[in-house]
Amino acid sequence: MNFPKIPLAQWVDHLVDWITSTFDPLFSAVTSFIEGLLDNLVKVLDIGPPILLILIITLFALYTCRWGVAIFSLIGLLLIDNLGYWDATVQTIALVLSSVVLTIIIGIPLGIWASQNDTAKKIITPILDFMQTMPAFVYLIPSILFFGIGVVPGILASVIFAVPPTIRLTNLGIREVPGDLIEASDAFGSTTGQKLFKVQLPLAAPTILAGVNQSIMLALSMVVIASLVGAPGLGAEVYRAVTQIKVGQGFEAGLSIVIIAIILDRVSQNLRKPLLGNVINKKWVYSVLAAVLVIAYAVTAFSQAAVTNQTGSKNVGDQVNYEITGIDPGAGLMKATEKAMKDYGLKNEWTLKEGSSAAMTAELKKAYEKKEPIIITGWTPHWMFSKYDLKYLKDPKGSYGKGESIHTLTRKGFKQDNPGANKILDQFYWKPADMEDVMVKVQDGAKPADAAADWIKSHKKQVAKWTKGAPKGNGKEVSLVYVAWESEIASTNVIAKVLEQEGYKVKLQQVEAGPMFAGVAGGSADAMVAAWLPTTHKDYYDKYKGKFEDLGPNLKGTKLGLTVPKYMDIDSIEDLKKSK
Repeated sequence: MNFPKIPLAQWVDHLVDWITSTFDPLFSAVTSFIEGLLDNLVKVLDIGPPILLILIITLFALYTCRWGVAIFSLIGLLLIDNLGYWDATVQTIALVLSSVVLTIIIGIPLGIWASQNDTAKKIITPILDFMQTMPAFVYLIPSILFFGIGVVPGILASVIFAVPPTIRLTNLGIREVPGDLIEASDAFGSTTGQKLFKVQLPLAAPTILAGVNQSIMLALSMVVIASLVGAPGLGAEVYRAVTQIKVGQGFEAGLSIVIIAIILDRVSQNLRKPLLGNVINKKWVYSVLAAVLVIAYAVTAFSQAAVTNQTGSKNVGDQVNYEITGIDPGAGLMKATEKAMKDYGLKNEWTLKEGSSAAMTAELKKAYEKKEPIIITGWTPHWMFSKYDLKYLKDPKGSYGKGESIHTLTRKGFKQDNPGANKILDQFYWKPADMEDVMVKVQDGAKPADAAADWIKSHKKQVAKWTKGAPKGNGKEVSLVYVAWESEIASTNVIAKVLEQEGYKVKLQQVEAGPMFAGVAGGSADAMVAAWLPTTHKDYYDKYKGKFEDLGPNLKGTKLGLTVPKYMDIDSIEDLKKSK
């Protein structure tokens, strides 16, 4: 059937835009609250040397669980500290605890409501099904627009992903309370509240705590995904290792997550009936811990508020909270930015926020529409320079170099195996303006393959130069890999369409930058047209040099640097170095 496509994506985009503009004050308040909650919690957990928190966790594990769990906690946490991941671990614990607190606040009341009202249960159940089956990555997209990049969208995505078990098992636990006990409480004249708090909740507590335990594990499983939008912690370390193909570093960070997961799982399972509960009353232990945490948190929050209130300067640093919005932690652009921050004396004052290119452009969109100041790591060609009025900050020290070229790389032996495709790839060359034409169409809603096909139709003479003298493919396969940057999506789809028109069967694979180089160097992929040199992909190029063929640049005239909207009154990176 040839029915027109329902414009569902456009409807969702318009809805998100409307929600963003209408509820922006609410989102700003939520962002400030959650960021403050997490920042202060990190400071509380980080009071004193690491051994202090390690001993507290070990003693608590001993109180709630067996000796084995306590010894494992001690050795495991000491290992994490020895490996150099203690700060990231504290941030991860704070992120998980913040997510779990919000999950309990939201989940248990909704579970109680569903248990007391069949209509509510019928409404909530399909929503929970949707929340659990929708890929967690999807939650990050509107979250970035609502709350910006950083820990807030990561926490909220974690809550959405983790709250269903708490709701479901709270509802299940209450509904499974024996009917004769309910009848007995009714016979004694119990009110609905008395029946709930005196009978149903106490009897349902094991099931409810099982739901909370599952939510803790699900929240912890989200730490890597949350790092894609700038959330700190062990997830960011794993993500950085993946993008840079550092197996050992990835194993260390992953092992740290496993250790934290085991400790949280065992301790949360035994909260209701701690092993030493008969020796020391659990109410006393939990009350003391809660009191210490609340007092420490209050002192930290008041201290932070006092420091914040002292900031009265109106320079650019204060306007952007001394933050530069970056992209993937393993990108060469990020390393160049770190070098620039060092060259210009910004390392002590400024923070380079990690995330992804998608998160960065979403943050730019949000700030630009409200004419708010923002500093990002930018590069051209990129569609954002066509859509927004932006400018590069001058770089008098030359920290970002003189620009880059994008090279085409093929695996060893590809020229002999597939001379026709190799010739086309070797002759592939276009200009930044050509790439931006495709990128803008994709950004406006066109599918990458369709945008590439449209560009090819309108540039037949240019495409003919690429294919001149190349034999037809006759069904030969060509495997192309690319990183999910807008520029590389454009170039890879264009060359793929050209190869297909010449009779080749093309397979496209989207990966991170590290795996992209590893794939071509290892022979599992035939080629890529996405190597930014000499800066962005320098580490990967040097690591695998000699294991691939460099066919030279397919585009020249790229540029890297710090970028701001033109409405900002700043022209040079040197202007960022000002006293507070």
